[in-house]
Formats: sequence, C-alpha cells, structure tokens
Amino acid sequence: MTTDLQIDPGPRAPGSPAALEVRGLVKHYPGVKALDGVDLVVRQHEVLGLAGENGAGKSTLLKALVGLVRPDAGEIWVRGEKVKLRSIMDAADHGIGMVFQEQSLVPNLTAAENIVLGSEGPGVRRGVYRWRTMRKLAQEQLDKIGSHIDPLARTDTLSFADRQMVEIAKVLRIEERTSHPPVIILDEPTSVLESKEIDTLFTQVRRLREFASVVFVSHRLDEVLDVCDRVAVLRGGQSVGEVPAEGAAPAELHRMMIGSTGADDHYHDGAAERSDEPRRPRLEVRGLSGKTFRDVDLDVHAGEIVGIVGVHGSGREDVCRALFGAEPTTAGEVVLDGKKLELSGTRAACAAGVGYVPAERKTEGMVGPMSVADNMTLTKQQARCSGPVVRPRKQASLVDGWIERLSIRTPHRGTAIQRLSGGNQQKVVLARWLVAGDVRLLLLDHPTRGLDIGARSEVYRLMRELANSGVATVLLADSLEEAIGMSDRIIVMSDGRATKEVAAPAGGKPTPLDLVKEMV
Repeated sequence: MTTDLQIDPGPRAPGSPAALEVRGLVKHYPGVKALDGVDLVVRQHEVLGLAGENGAGKSTLLKALVGLVRPDAGEIWVRGEKVKLRSIMDAADHGIGMVFQEQSLVPNLTAAENIVLGSEGPGVRRGVYRWRTMRKLAQEQLDKIGSHIDPLARTDTLSFADRQMVEIAKVLRIEERTSHPPVIILDEPTSVLESKEIDTLFTQVRRLREFASVVFVSHRLDEVLDVCDRVAVLRGGQSVGEVPAEGAAPAELHRMMIGSTGADDHYHDGAAERSDEPRRPRLEVRGLSGKTFRDVDLDVHAGEIVGIVGVHGSGREDVCRALFGAEPTTAGEVVLDGKKLELSGTRAACAAGVGYVPAERKTEGMVGPMSVADNMTLTKQQARCSGPVVRPRKQASLVDGWIERLSIRTPHRGTAIQRLSGGNQQKVVLARWLVAGDVRLLLLDHPTRGLDIGARSEVYRLMRELANSGVATVLLADSLEEAIGMSDRIIVMSDGRATKEVAAPAGGKPTPLDLVKEMV
C-alpha cells in the first residue's frame, strides 16, 4: 500500500470505534489487480466518503463489503470481529447493506411492500403480508430518514428521488438482524437527482448518521465534501490516503486521485512535426445533444489526436458512442470531410470511415471464441460494411503480415482471441482499423484500460502510427497523464457540456493540475 496522506478523522466523529474495517484486501481478475492491499476504516455514526477515478477499485471494494465478490487476500472486520462475507445475506446478517446505483424496487408494488420484500418478521410471515403491521413498519422506517412518502403509494408513481428513499428504508431493515447500528453503503445516490432532491437526500443522510454508519460514493467531489465527515481515496486499487472533509477542497481530492508521476511516459513523438497550416477539420461537431450531453462542439483535424477529459458522469463516453451511431442524439450536426454524417447507427458510421474501440474490450470490442484472423478482419470482411467477403488465402496473408508488423504474440492466426493476453487482444482490435485501410476518424474509449506498462506502450505506438497516417483520433484516456501525453488538444467536459479547450503541443504540455482546475 502506498500512502500519500493520512489524517485523523474530523471532529464530527472523534474517537468512535470502528463499525467496519478492511485490512489488506486483494482481488485479482485476469490481467488486472482490482484491489491491491486496500485498507479502510468506517467509524460508528460517521459518513465516510469514498473517492477515486474509474478503475480505482471502488466498485470491487463495495461488492466485497456486501458479499458479491470474494477477495483473494485480506480481512474484513465488523465491530471487532473478523468475518467472511459470502453473500448479500451474509453481509446483512452482520449489519451491512447497500443501495445500488441501479434501483431494484418492484414497480407495481407499494412502497411498504418493497420495504418488507424479501424479509421475514413483523409485517410478513412465510410470504403472507399483514397489511396493518407492514404499513406501520414501513412508516417507521420512512420516518427515521425524514421521508414523507405514503407507504401505500405504488412505487411506479413515485419520483426517482422518492424511490431512492424507499431503497434506503428497505436497506435499513437489516438493523433487525443485529443489535448494533448498521453500515449503509450509498453508491452514486445523486447521479440523476436535481439540485433540490440532492439537498433533501443530504438532509436524510445526515439523519442516518444518528443510528448508522454511512459509506457515501459519488464522482461529484463537492458533494462528497459537503455531506461526509472524512473522505478516503483509492487509486490504482490501493488506498492512498484520507482527509477530513471540513476544510478540504475538490482539487485536493482530485490530486490524490490522479497522482502526480509518470506523465512523461505518455508523451509522444511526431505531433510537433505535423503541419500547422490552416485547414478544414476532418471532423466538425456542432451543438450535439443527447440524454447525458448537450450543445457539444468539437473539431478534429486529420492526423490529430484530441483527448476528452472529465470526471465520471461528464458525458464524454456517451459523446464518443454517439459519434459512432451507438448512442441516440436529439440535436446537432456532425460533418466528416465536408459531408454531413448521419448518426443512424453503427453500420452507417462504419460505412463513412468511422472506427470505434470500446472501453469494454471483451464484451464489445471482440468476439472471444472467434479467431485472431476473423476478429482482425471483421471490418475488412465487408469492405465499408458491404461488399465481397475476404477470401481465406487473402485473409491469411493479410493477417500474418499485421501479426508480424505489430508483434502480436499468438500461437497462430487461427487461435481464439480470448486466449491472448489483454495487450495482444487490444492490438488485434486496433489492427482491425489498420487492416480496413479506409478509416478516417477513430474513436478510442479507454484503449489502455487493464493493460500493463509494456502493453500500453505498444498501444501508444499504434495510436501514433494511425495518427501519422492521417487518421483523426478522439481519445478518452484512462488517466490525465495519458490524455496529456498522447493528445495535441484536450477538451474538458463537465455535466454534459464541453467547457474548455486546452492546447497540448509536444513542446508545451499542460500539467494534470491544469486540467483538474477546469474539471472541478
């Protein structure tokens, strides 16, 4: 474990014994160490914030705390007792419950029915409901958090914010399983709430502190500092420190989240050599709007790499998907090489010369059981998504050439791609657009996610090769250092809008903190 900063808890929870403690938690996935010796302490009757960038390990840690993931090493202690949490029910028996980002209520049941659903005790026995007792129990739970919801209201008639209150009241029932105050985990509870609803939620979270401990997870750092007593920060699967919320600033938290080393490893050659003569952009985006983004303007020239940065929820991933026709838009215009691009679907985007490497490589970027050759030529198989199939002999020659050129480590072109390492899988996915030969715009969504240092370097080399061949590239990087090093310009997005453009030429790169100031 590395520690940047360690500070005692703030004054609102002094000397409280630990309600929940994590010691040296480790969890491996193929090619990824999601948790790398994480330590965490949740004190009784406090609200602890948990912050970290995408991929920092927050989700894996939360799942381990409620029994959905079994760690490979480390310990979980609840009120001084070492426990093994094998399921959500195990966690509930030890007083740990979670309100998930995706709501799990049954829409055609009442609030009261949802609150008691799945539990025995007062109000329900052997699946038979006692309406009077059930309503009283639900009302008591709602009163605890200061909610004025009618327990007999059908859930599908409630607002999202009210349904969230029902979720919290439901989770609070775990206190019936233990004689101790529960630990309630709130995962991104404000992600779709309006300002007034957020204020109401915060009031109720502060009330929760009176009879529970709360772990509050949000990508909105100002909210974390507003409602929490302390904030613990994860980076790269490790605990890197904590700060008292009182007196801390969002920029301080973000600095801990991103670190401050290694930027030079990403800096690329060649950008300064490209012509700076005025020319029409290859990609012109004006007023693009969708469900999670609005009025986005963006220009990308041929041979240029433009990075888009922003905190989780900024809308940048959906903009990238929209440009490939995979996310619906409600307004705006996209022009590619002077011709209007109809965002009617991925096939139309592909036919226009737009390539896309998705963040979820294994589920969206490749077909695991298919061979390296077939995955590499998925686009070429139907030239611009239509036309004759590539013949086997020609395919073999084409694929073998790229395997050698890109140093793809595979036993044979016929090997199933799922048998390759993550780095070699990603090289095959990127090679698909080199093989296609006619890609004009390439959209890269976290192209180095889950890759080790060597594999990342290979991917960077491929990105430069594509850019130097004239491909316009939009990059959603895995870190600010990566965005700075690989990009010629950087667009900052916040709350669905493009709010700032930052120049990033080879000889004058901004620092991560320069971007942080624009992001928070």
